[in-house]
Amino acid sequence: MNPKLELFSQGEEVVTGQTVDTNAAWLAQACVNLGFMISRQTAVGDKLEDLVTLLNEIAGRSDCCICTGGLGPTSDDLTAQAVAQAFSLPLEFDPVAFEQIEQFFLKRKRAMPEVNRKQAYLPKGAQRIDNEWGTAPGFTLRYNDCWFVFLPGVPSEMRQLFDSFVRSHLGKQFALKPKLLVSLKTVGIGESDIQTAVASIKIPETVQLGFRAGVDHVETKLLFPYDYDPALMTELINDFAGNIGDFVFGIDRPGHASGDLVNVVDKLMQGQQQKAVFIETLSQGLLSAKCIDCDWLIESSYYAEIRQLAEDFDLTVNDKADMGLLAAAIAEKIKHRKALDLVLIQLHQSDRSTIRDKNIAVEINTALLTPHGLWQVKHTISGPAQRKQNQSAVLALDTLRRYLQLHH
Repeated sequence: MNPKLELFSQGEEVVTGQTVDTNAAWLAQACVNLGFMISRQTAVGDKLEDLVTLLNEIAGRSDCCICTGGLGPTSDDLTAQAVAQAFSLPLEFDPVAFEQIEQFFLKRKRAMPEVNRKQAYLPKGAQRIDNEWGTAPGFTLRYNDCWFVFLPGVPSEMRQLFDSFVRSHLGKQFALKPKLLVSLKTVGIGESDIQTAVASIKIPETVQLGFRAGVDHVETKLLFPYDYDPALMTELINDFAGNIGDFVFGIDRPGHASGDLVNVVDKLMQGQQQKAVFIETLSQGLLSAKCIDCDWLIESSYYAEIRQLAEDFDLTVNDKADMGLLAAAIAEKIKHRKALDLVLIQLHQSDRSTIRDKNIAVEINTALLTPHGLWQVKHTISGPAQRKQNQSAVLALDTLRRYLQLHH
């Protein structure tokens, strides 16, 4: 059985909801991937007796505990004091930690407040975790049969200390057999339709199926045992990918991450050495913003009004205009002007009140002019204005992805 690990967050701001506990979510995923079984997640406020009680409870039931928060210099930072009291380990001054804290302020040409001296006191016998990104050193210690890790609550610092020290030491402390997670990433298909598509596939009892719907895509997750046969794993993955079809834009396997939709398109565009221009309407510049680091996007424009777009390209448009024909005409003009490979245009005829109304769907026309001809796709998008904006950007990018993968 995989070792049991608890996550423990300290801070009144976490308990009261003033701060969202992103640390626990990040650590849970990281530790599950390493091979731990997460048994509990607990948050405790700035009450010494509550902290002491919880530490003693964890020491008696878990193999490992990672605690975040409470290592700061102020009076409400009580983690080190709670550890000292719970495990009868007096706090001792660590001169190396103190020098590191002093250097942190000196490098910033600031005087170190006296209260920061508190952060240099660690429980007797604890191993210090140097913090190059802040003033709060972390520390580790073993009590009973539980290995405790105490990290700063600032997310950026916590992650740096985990990646630079904790991750490797967990592998030394425990015999870990992580399960193998495979995620099929899709755009343009919902969870229920995916469930229907894969319903005929026989899934072994040892394999766990799950789904996760995000803002930009849906993930179909397959969790395999540590020692699952690689050939059988590949066969099952291929069955899922085949049944779901070309909605799949990437597959994350152990040791290999495909990236998000932008990453996938970026690699394809670079690999095929192509350039593109975007003309946006409903996405209002969001499509271009998603591709902000992509060198192949040489120009983008946003038009709030279809009539203005048509005028700029010397075309006429009315309320009954065919958006597909209009997009094709504009794409041809741009291609001749720019002498490039790909022109992507999205058009719609909905007014602002329709876009704002979550109960009214909008039809978006996406046209992609390519060296192989014109691709045109229609999508119906519903929901609040922000969802319509994001979905129009994602679906336009997915149209580009489908074309590139077909001609890869």
